Amino acid sequence: MQNLNYFKTMCQYNEWMNEKLYTVCNTIPDEVRKRDLGAFFHSMHGTLNHLLLADRLWLGRFTGKPFAASSLDQELYSDFAELWRERRITDAHMREWLDTLSDSDLTATFRFTSMVNPTEREFPFWFCLMHCFNHQTHHRGQLTTLLEQTGYDSGVTDLLMMNKPEL
Repeated sequence: MQNLNYFKTMCQYNEWMNEKLYTVCNTIPDEVRKRDLGAFFHSMHGTLNHLLLADRLWLGRFTGKPFAASSLDQELYSDFAELWRERRITDAHMREWLDTLSDSDLTATFRFTSMVNPTEREFPFWFCLMHCFNHQTHHRGQLTTLLEQTGYDSGVTDLLMMNKPEL
């Protein structure tokens, strides 16, 4: 996993999926998007907020510019349009930051303090970066389930279809 092309592809996939899912969520009434459906972060809106918060936490750790949050379920933006705008900004920052890295950067040891259990952790940098993208995929999977349960179609989500026309 010490190949930057892998992470750039995952970043591109992340951005593609975020745009697709936000486009679908934009068609959903706010009260439905914010309804507690029993998911880990309660609602579609809560899940989208968590994803943005976690991405900002990780990007802050990676860039040395920490992002302050009070909890992992903190609502960053209650307004959906604002949340989407900030999502796009964060996705662009992630892409731009990845463009500053080289394959050799991936081999470094990475240290950070966990928000859940505030102790210092140490892992290979590439492993933390892989976790960041895996985390996004995990929670987007929860979001697509919530969409399906409320009668909305997320469309094709397969990485293989990222650069292909919709089926």
